[in-house]
Amino acid sequence: MQVAERALFLWNNDHIENLIKQNSKVLLPIIFPALERNTRTHWNQAVKSLTLNVCKIFSDHDPDLVAECLKKFEADEAKNKEIISKREAKWKRLEEVAASRAASRKSVTVPRVVPFQPSSG
Repeated sequence: MQVAERALFLWNNDHIENLIKQNSKVLLPIIFPALERNTRTHWNQAVKSLTLNVCKIFSDHDPDLVAECLKKFEADEAKNKEIISKREAKWKRLEEVAASRAASRKSVTVPRVVPFQPSSG
């Protein structure tokens, strides 16, 4: 928590804020998902509040860019939920096949599973 809090406090520095505003079109799409997740799910209220302050800096500076980033974030989250749902359905089906083959004592081959990689952009 202390690291997150200190990092977010850095945004209160006028010089840092000016640099961020000058480069917001590059920075915001990169950091927006982390900011949004912090505001939605972070366990520490101080971190949530500081994150909301950072979001306000961007929102006051370029509300259209924030709206665009939010739209992309929500689309990515929906896509990730769909991927997870499909993966769970495949595993359920595999478990059903394995159970039915185990009952009939047939061998079960399990394909190699590639770990989930959330989209980074």
